[in-house]
Amino acid sequence: MVLLIDIGNTSIKIALYNQIKNKFIKNFSLLTHSKKSIRSIVSFAKKNDVKHVLATSVVPKAYAVLKNKIQNNKVKLYEYKDKIIKKSIKINLKKKSQVGSDRLVNAFASLNLYKKNCIVIDFGTTTTFDIADMNNIYQGGIIAPGINLSLQSLNKFTAKLPLIDISKQKNVIGKDTKSAINSGVFIGYGCLINGIIKKIMTQSKKKYLVVLTGGYSKLFNKSITFKTIINKDITLYGLAMTVKQNKKVFSEI
Repeated sequence: MVLLIDIGNTSIKIALYNQIKNKFIKNFSLLTHSKKSIRSIVSFAKKNDVKHVLATSVVPKAYAVLKNKIQNNKVKLYEYKDKIIKKSIKINLKKKSQVGSDRLVNAFASLNLYKKNCIVIDFGTTTTFDIADMNNIYQGGIIAPGINLSLQSLNKFTAKLPLIDISKQKNVIGKDTKSAINSGVFIGYGCLINGIIKKIMTQSKKKYLVVLTGGYSKLFNKSITFKTIINKDITLYGLAMTVKQNKKVFSEI
């Protein structure tokens, strides 16, 4: 068994992966900054006799704590960017180290699952766009403030604006404070997403499948005017594919 872990700014996604059957046995998530999360992962690994862990991480401190707690003579922890991990995706960036490992894994998984040029939009703490083409090249991306981050900022840095839960809205003109905020965020982000996708296609002169992942995928799916597919576990699928490509590293023998 291999434990797959995606450490994000808000949550940690975990899956127990059976290499022989090529499927996830268990799949769950924890809060990144909860003191109980790392202990829970270590305990879970022991109960399931895990020998190898493959992770992506955008939170160095959380990854360092996990590595300190889980790695020993019986358990080996690897991060996707580690040199020992062979990767088939190329990175068309001058500063390759700056791109998050989760974003590379998302691009790699999308190309292999859907066999098309892909734009992966991840609705996380930030809203990211990652562009990869069928030559197995990660071309770069876009980072915008996340939806919850925007809602929290409106509430925190103003005297009267409430913190709201975003929902679908047809009318662009708000008739009260709540609907005005909801319009600005829901309709505003819809315009932002469609506008960025259009710009990408125009400048690259290519068509793309849009892969949505993260908490707000379903909410924005119908707002996007381009062909989309939702895969909330795209990072875990990418990690599983990486394990398959690195059989020697993750050998149970």
